[in-house]
Amino acid sequence: MSGRSSARSTVYERLQQEILDGAFESGEPLVETALAERFGVSRTPVREALHRLQQDGIVERGERGLRVARRSTEQIFEVYEARIVLEGMICEAAAQRRSEFDVLRLRNVLAAAPRGTVEPAELMAANHEFHQAIWKASHNATLTDLLERLEVHLRRYPADAFTEPGYWDRALEEHAALVDAIEARDGTLAHRLGCDHLAHSRDVRLRAWQERAARPSGIVTSP
Repeated sequence: MSGRSSARSTVYERLQQEILDGAFESGEPLVETALAERFGVSRTPVREALHRLQQDGIVERGERGLRVARRSTEQIFEVYEARIVLEGMICEAAAQRRSEFDVLRLRNVLAAAPRGTVEPAELMAANHEFHQAIWKASHNATLTDLLERLEVHLRRYPADAFTEPGYWDRALEEHAALVDAIEARDGTLAHRLGCDHLAHSRDVRLRAWQERAARPSGIVTSP
């Protein structure tokens, strides 16, 4: 990779990560000159990074230029609406195409999942690792890419959902049932379990976000 290409990629990755980590507030303006100074680069790689992030959907155009995309209940619903459809498809594909190694990887990820009192961010990471293992088992790069893009949007929201009493225990049970269906090559069951699991996740995520919005310190903006 050339130095110029490397700089473009680095700015994109760093800015994306900082947005996902909350270094920039929802709706905060993203000024090219300020970002160029922040990352120690010219405005060109910053402009290109902003364009890519706009395509990703985590940067949007406001009245005064580009800004961090606003978070909302509607966005959570829309992302899950798409993800439920794709997750069902990819779980079915995993059941049909999985290898013995794929099953072993799923079993290992499931066994390594944290239990007990754990930080929400760790639970979110473990959940993502499990779903990535299913995506890999599907051997469908296109579906995997689409789901990774949708996951980026959800990472902008707090991990409050994982702290709801009983949620993680139920999620682990649903994960185990999914692995059983995939190992048994039962595509119909895997499809249904994948959709049901994501629908449950959606409901909990929406409830957590709405509860946060109702708190005095909760800052939620609409589109």
